[in-house]
Amino acid sequence: MSPPGRLYDALTVAYAAAQVVHRAAVIGVEKNLPSVAYGTVPRPRNNPTVVETRPTATAQEAESKGLSSNAETGFKIQPNTWTYIQPHSPVAQRLSQGTDSQASILNTSAAQLQDEPILTAKTRQDNFDYYEDTEPAVKLTPSRVPSSRLGRLFHYGSLAASLTAGTASEYVRRAARGSGADAGSPMMSEANVSRLVDKLSRMRGAALKLGQFLSIQDAHVLPEQIERVLRQVQNNAHYMPNSQLEQVLRAEFGPNWNEKFTHFDPIPIASASIGQVHKATIPPNDTPIALKVQFPNIAESIYSDLANISTLLTASALLPRGLYLDRTLAVMKGELADECDYEREATCIERFGEFLGGENERFRVPRVFRELTTKRALAMEWMEGVSVAKGARWPQRIRDQIATDILTLCLRELFEFRLMQTDPNWSNFLYNPRTDKLELIDFGASREYSKEFMDDWFKLLSAAVQEDRDACVEYSLKLGYLTGAESQEMIDAHVRSVTLLGVPFRASTPQPFSFKSQTITDEIRALIPVMLRLRLTPPPTETYSLNRKLSGAFLLCGRLGADVDCRSIWERVAGAYKLG
Repeated sequence: MSPPGRLYDALTVAYAAAQVVHRAAVIGVEKNLPSVAYGTVPRPRNNPTVVETRPTATAQEAESKGLSSNAETGFKIQPNTWTYIQPHSPVAQRLSQGTDSQASILNTSAAQLQDEPILTAKTRQDNFDYYEDTEPAVKLTPSRVPSSRLGRLFHYGSLAASLTAGTASEYVRRAARGSGADAGSPMMSEANVSRLVDKLSRMRGAALKLGQFLSIQDAHVLPEQIERVLRQVQNNAHYMPNSQLEQVLRAEFGPNWNEKFTHFDPIPIASASIGQVHKATIPPNDTPIALKVQFPNIAESIYSDLANISTLLTASALLPRGLYLDRTLAVMKGELADECDYEREATCIERFGEFLGGENERFRVPRVFRELTTKRALAMEWMEGVSVAKGARWPQRIRDQIATDILTLCLRELFEFRLMQTDPNWSNFLYNPRTDKLELIDFGASREYSKEFMDDWFKLLSAAVQEDRDACVEYSLKLGYLTGAESQEMIDAHVRSVTLLGVPFRASTPQPFSFKSQTITDEIRALIPVMLRLRLTPPPTETYSLNRKLSGAFLLCGRLGADVDCRSIWERVAGAYKLG
């Protein structure tokens, strides 16, 4: 074929593929976005408080560094003691001025320290450094959110055109240099990857949320080139410039919106797919709050965005048939509409607060400030904890307890509340060392499950725990996972994936179960291509959110390297479940 003919073919293929890849590239984009990272202390540039602990086995006396706003502030403490201190507190000031020794501070009675933000707690023989970086984990860049349907369509079209041109250019460049197929896809050149990352970060909305839906928690369903884009998009986030932010705040709170706050930080601490989070204080006592502000017209753009995505992806062959894109997008529409309703989220927060409000609970749920909450703005209590995503180097005892709490909560949400916060984002869980509790945030993805569905799903998971293959097939048919006409290969793969979920909870499994060395997620991942190829029916709609959360809980326990007595959790939570 002549070079012009090959170029024409390349352009034809690239034009269709380019429109698909930039949408498929959002798979998993929110996995590490700190959409809920507002449980940190204030950033150094805002009247800072930096938190640091430095257990040092050789420490003999107190030390304190300078207290400038950008300094890492802390002091050495006794071996095997975890100390949490606010550097600008009177305690830190006295230490820095040399008026008190470390010993006198740490030996002070609790009554004398009741107003001081300091806590000491004995740990095992763990020596570790802990520094809570108060800056966002991703790069935040101001850019105006495309808010009109025509404007968003223009951005999609311009991306497709630029990718097509970039692909053609890369094809010609490789042809001139004689590069072969081993050079990789010309569509995923360095220039095109940069275009994808930039545009996806700016668009927000359904384009980013699609990733959370189509991804199966590290299942690697998509080609490696697309995952390469995702890794870069995860490290970029855009937020509204001040002019656009003020338009939104005026629309929600009126022209004098600023009078509702004693302080409002216009630079968000986090920005995700449908909104961004700001720190503010409110009268009369300068109470700190986290204010979620929704991007303009993002709720109205969901349906048009998904319609465009559906048309492009359906016309391509890039995604496996077993994903059942139409069903996925239909479920996604409903869930996204729920997430865009901040008044609904406020109600979910309050319901979880009722479920977890007991004195013996190991969880804290933020208070909602209803007077500052609308469908597009949500005001919540500022939580002081640290994202558990940063806990890889924390003491083993603490990591084990956090994992135990998260797995316990996951089962309670299913079998006790029948209301689950389904977003598996690790930053939705904050650990507060002062209270030794988990703080829960971001309830937009909460959903309920019917008693009928949960009864059958409980029986299915119980069958998996008991390794009852026949019962797994029976309840998979009843729930709609299987039709009865599947090949034996498909049935075997499905039953195997279900029974793997029950492994940590079995009486025959050594306890505590080591999530660090577990292979469950890898084994399930290996079965996914078979199920996508041979599946005859889409899974129940409840499965999209339920499996997302369960797999996320397992992965979080693994990331923490935790050892958990899963059997005891199962006996305690599942043992209390009442059928019928």
